[in-house]
Amino acid sequence: MKRKRRIQWYYSVILLAFGLTACQVKRPDTVISDAKMENVLYDFHIAKAMGEEVPYSESYKRVLYIESVYRKHGITQADFDTSMVWYARHPDALTKVYEKVNQRLKAERDGINHLIALRDNKPKESSPGDSIDVWRGRHICYLTGTPMDNKLTFTLPSDTNFKDRDTLRWTVRFRFLNGTPDSLHAPLMAMQVLYAKDTLNDMLKVKQSGTETISLFADTLGEIKEIRGFIYYPAQQSTRDVLADRISLMRYHAKDTLFKALADSLEAGDKELKKDPVPGKPAELKRQSEEKDTIRQRSERRPRPRLRQTTEKQ
Repeated sequence: MKRKRRIQWYYSVILLAFGLTACQVKRPDTVISDAKMENVLYDFHIAKAMGEEVPYSESYKRVLYIESVYRKHGITQADFDTSMVWYARHPDALTKVYEKVNQRLKAERDGINHLIALRDNKPKESSPGDSIDVWRGRHICYLTGTPMDNKLTFTLPSDTNFKDRDTLRWTVRFRFLNGTPDSLHAPLMAMQVLYAKDTLNDMLKVKQSGTETISLFADTLGEIKEIRGFIYYPAQQSTRDVLADRISLMRYHAKDTLFKALADSLEAGDKELKKDPVPGKPAELKRQSEEKDTIRQRSERRPRPRLRQTTEKQ
């Protein structure tokens, strides 16, 4: 009896699996996958927006912008059209793809609005606090080395929440998707801080996957005016895409840095030196040292005997 029930249970599981398989939508091999379609549509809409801005006399550029998207993703217009027909017949799949595309376009729009605010000298003020992430750009950037996707740049003006001795740490995680490039074609990461009195900058080459950080700090250069930075990925001989994510730009006020602790330590040491002219010695040694100084001063003040001058008779 138990064996019969077990067999019936196995048959039920098999029938359920066949039923679920039959309910799934079968996708032809010629249809672009969801992940790739998201990237294609994202670049497609940016290219369309760029084409709408060109004057009528240069309308041919609109076609070139679209074709550059196809070349970037290794597809043809026929592949794109065929896939869009399939997605149009399956609105659930198309909706999921467009939700992700819209999120990326919104982030891009926020970045553009920030640049417009910079142009109009109306930047968004950073949040107050001793340890704050002031990064305002995209937190994920996909770089391929092509002209449309070979760099990430930012310009961040200071505001009333920035202090003179702030420490700025720009952190990015790099992940090479198709093997690491040679040192000649490695991505460059650079940051520059403009102060009232001078400028500090630092740059490094990213030669392997991992997290990279650039930290800049100045003690005597005065007020911070602006922070700039970029990631540049030179053109590659073969496709080696890199994903830059977990991007942050931390601002630390001086009391949260090692400099503050060092300054306090030096100040305390100066006070101790003034209070104790011979630090670290016991009272007896200090007394002996004072007695030696007194004896030396007395001997210097004591008049020395004059030597009698004699002359030899020739």
